[in-house]
Amino acid sequence: MNNNNAQGRILVGAMLLIFGTLALLDNLDIFNTRDIFHFWPTVFIIIGVLKISKSDSTAGYIIGGGFIILGSMLTLQYMGIIHFRMRDLWPIFLIFAGLMVIFKGKLGDKDRYLNGQVNQDSVCNIVAVMSGNKLQNSSQDFKGGEINAVMGGVELDLRQASIQSEATLNVFAMWGGIELKVPNDWTVISHGSPILGGFEDKTVPPMLTAKKLYIKGYAIMGGVEVKN
Repeated sequence: MNNNNAQGRILVGAMLLIFGTLALLDNLDIFNTRDIFHFWPTVFIIIGVLKISKSDSTAGYIIGGGFIILGSMLTLQYMGIIHFRMRDLWPIFLIFAGLMVIFKGKLGDKDRYLNGQVNQDSVCNIVAVMSGNKLQNSSQDFKGGEINAVMGGVELDLRQASIQSEATLNVFAMWGGIELKVPNDWTVISHGSPILGGFEDKTVPPMLTAKKLYIKGYAIMGGVEVKN
């Protein structure tokens, strides 16, 4: 895929620079990197911020907010400010599941639906958390949407759908995978950023490029695959 996401490249490059610098300082006995391990949960906070920054749906905001809350609580625990046991937090998963059920299918730009600007069938909003989701969409005016797979998998079949001009899919795969099946006349353009994961394009480019599918988002220790 053609990857033109400067933000993603800067992020990955910055992470490599930080880890490389810390490793070098540790090898030279200038700084003990073990002191930083207490703040490893901040990784979840970063993931949450990345998710919210690329999200257009309520479900995406809930997932991003969940990562931020988890990272904040774990960081505060390692700093000795609060104390809890992980087994005490299991009700949070019930709360999270309830929110996902309540807001399932409600996108952040719902005003566009109310104003009649976008047909809801033309936009997909798919969430798979510790589960699998296999769906089809045959809209003849597909606009895109958002797909979230966290410790789960999503398979979306768009081979019977059509694009009038352009469509954008925001994807987020963490410890999971997303598989997209698109028609032969679609051109796939990726602006996604893999972080210990991968974006793989198995499509055969069409002769005409009138119908374009843009893919944005992150694959964090997960994968996104597109094929026709």
